[in-house]
Amino acid sequence: MSQVDAKLASLGIDLPTPAAPVANYVPFVQTGNLVFVSGQVAVGPDGMVTGHLTGGDNDGTSGTLAKAQGAARLCAINLLAQLKVACGGDLGRVVRVVKLNGFVNCSDGFAQIPEVVNGASDLFVEVFGDAGRHARAAVGSSSLPRGVMVEVEGVFEIS
Repeated sequence: MSQVDAKLASLGIDLPTPAAPVANYVPFVQTGNLVFVSGQVAVGPDGMVTGHLTGGDNDGTSGTLAKAQGAARLCAINLLAQLKVACGGDLGRVVRVVKLNGFVNCSDGFAQIPEVVNGASDLFVEVFGDAGRHARAAVGSSSLPRGVMVEVEGVFEIS
């Protein structure tokens, strides 16, 4: 068991079987020592986390921000599942999380997009420490596939 697998276990994370593509693309592409993982949506054991965030969700009282951050964390878990396949089953090969792009299903008035995507970013730092710190974009979108709340894609350096 790699240190990464041990860390995931200590966090209570059991990586799912990676989802198959639903359109004409591949789950990841490796070029040199970089792995580009296609966007992973917020889907977990209870199904897809759907929803559209609005400006009224900014107050933090509805619990919607926490739900959205949890959705971003699910995206990160799904990214790790795809990355594990790309690494031949050994996440110990991950050298660095290079970049994440996070997309949040929201209206014009929703201003906490970076805080939502932190749900994914925080997990990578928890799992990989300093090697999990990455460049990032956090973007609001008027719609995401299947109505999911969050989608995240990533670029990773592997040995």
